Amino acid sequence: MKILNLYAGIGGNRKLWGDKHKITAIENNKEIANIYRVFFPKDKVIVTDAHQYLLDHYQEFDFIWSSPPCPTHSRTNTFLHAQGIIRYPNMKLYEEIVFLKHWFKGKWVVENVISYYDPLIKPQLIDRHYIWSNFIIEKYKSDRNFNIVNARSSTRRPSKDNYLMLAKYHGFNLSKFKFKNKILLLRNCVNYKFGKHILNCAFKYKQIIL
Repeated sequence: MKILNLYAGIGGNRKLWGDKHKITAIENNKEIANIYRVFFPKDKVIVTDAHQYLLDHYQEFDFIWSSPPCPTHSRTNTFLHAQGIIRYPNMKLYEEIVFLKHWFKGKWVVENVISYYDPLIKPQLIDRHYIWSNFIIEKYKSDRNFNIVNARSSTRRPSKDNYLMLAKYHGFNLSKFKFKNKILLLRNCVNYKFGKHILNCAFKYKQIIL
């Protein structure tokens, strides 16, 4: 199966997908892409704009996962706005949902955070994620606890304890890499068990495409 992993980061969602698939990962940060290559040397990694790559290459794949940047949609914008940080939500999120829904023939997932506004297109709410897809995702019981949630959402200066907690939770040892903000890499990860759960839901059963 040919899989397109957009906005791949270091590959949190991809960690348990195995090596039997042909996976193409798109990441626009060269340094982050190089970390991904170390963890997943068999994947094809391309450093480019994921939004444009989807438009140009969507027909080449059987399954597409997209996790567009979430900061402008996050509920943290409520207090950021009060502090004078005022910005539009990045509507590329909805561009991709509409595009995939109408033109992609395979299975697809767009993942993002729970937004500070009512979503313009109704998602499935799974484990504190908004998920848009053309198949039904079964209920998922996360092992994420209060400390993990706090470590992911804390706006204070990152602590070593938060870093180690997130590294264990996401299953990545970043000690050999020189990336300056390692905790940011981990905060941006989708947990590997959740990523595997969604892929299983897409292909475990012969589902009717919604």
